[in-house]
Amino acid sequence: MERKIINDLLKWKDSPYRKPLILKGVRQVGKTWILKEFGRRYYENTAYFNFDENEDYKQFFETTKDVSRILQNLMLASGEKILPGKTLIIFDEVQDCPKVINSMKYFCENAPEYHIACAGSLLGIALAKPSSFPVGKVDFMQIDPMTFSEFLVANGDENLAKYMESVDTIEPIPDAFFHPLYEKLKMYYVTGGMPEPVLMWTQNRDTGAMQHSLSGIIDAYERDFAKHPDTKKFPKISMVWKSIPSQLARENKKFIYKVVKPGARAREYEDALQWLVDARLVHKVYRSSAPGLPIAAYDDLSAFKIYLVDVGLLRRLSQLAPTVFGEGNRLFTEFKGALTENYVLQTLIPQFEVAPRYWTQTNPPYEVDFLIQRENDIFPVEVKSEANTTSRSLKKFKELFPDKVKLRIRFSLDNLKLDGDMLNIPLFMADQTDRLIGIALKSQ
Repeated sequence: MERKIINDLLKWKDSPYRKPLILKGVRQVGKTWILKEFGRRYYENTAYFNFDENEDYKQFFETTKDVSRILQNLMLASGEKILPGKTLIIFDEVQDCPKVINSMKYFCENAPEYHIACAGSLLGIALAKPSSFPVGKVDFMQIDPMTFSEFLVANGDENLAKYMESVDTIEPIPDAFFHPLYEKLKMYYVTGGMPEPVLMWTQNRDTGAMQHSLSGIIDAYERDFAKHPDTKKFPKISMVWKSIPSQLARENKKFIYKVVKPGARAREYEDALQWLVDARLVHKVYRSSAPGLPIAAYDDLSAFKIYLVDVGLLRRLSQLAPTVFGEGNRLFTEFKGALTENYVLQTLIPQFEVAPRYWTQTNPPYEVDFLIQRENDIFPVEVKSEANTTSRSLKKFKELFPDKVKLRIRFSLDNLKLDGDMLNIPLFMADQTDRLIGIALKSQ
């Protein structure tokens, strides 16, 4: 599985300002694999320490803050040699080891010549706790589910991925590329971007194993809910999680607590929802009142939409059978386009530094699915699940904010084109959004 994050890891390795790395990402997204693969490719050896498998390692951090002593103990316990600059040290499953996380301060200050990467599930939860944390002494990196381009490479369609990367003008994609990309995108909706289900499909074309793998990941997440320190919150987290397909199946996808449970109120469930956000199992997208900067200043904190971390997990959680893959456009339009909207958000988040928002107006109703900030510009985005689309809300948005809109963006099953200030991006090119916006702005 070729992952683009390996390029970011290489930059980290070669940076003169390198600090110990904390790699964040949800369970089973490929954190351990990518770090071991990175060590295999670019270091003489890898010293791997898993604090869940071997809890005795934790003691080395509890008795001393002396980095050389910690490393000596780890070498003696594991039999691994650890050399500055030549060994990648991996500390895995560190979420329940605050002393290990805190020790990164001393590695940064007293032993910067050692290359250390930490990983763990639910790290977002651990790092949200107000415990002693090495502020300014670590580098952070986020690994997300595999993109559609990464899925293509894993599926043996590297030529299609390379073609999309090579597009440098806004003009229609030839049918020889358009049609296979459209069909492969349907399969990506079914598998999602979690590495194991992708492997089950791309290596063996085994739909049953792929389904079983997705179910296993969902089960693992649901077991994690029980790790909330307040056990009374466990059922509430589970109810919020299971309500997400119903939330997204509504015409107005704004999150409503009463969908979780009749009569439910925000104060009863907002902590449970925040746990899912901190765990990065869900993405929270706030309503914005206007396209101003900083974008957070225009957030309506009472109105937001919730999306799942991965479109394949949403498809499985929604109990939509993989056979829908063969039923024309149905995958794109099911649940009022919820899978498509989730997919687009999933691709936008890693591309832009600022989290997307959305915009609505009532009486008469208009909704722009996402607002994205690219450098100091904000772009309205509409997601359509079909071809031959019109964009009433994007038109209204431009009428209301004419000086703020350099470009309007629509994702649909139509071909790539720039019509005035309307950039239509085929859904399968969502990975390329940042680059395509740059090309479109230069050609205006």
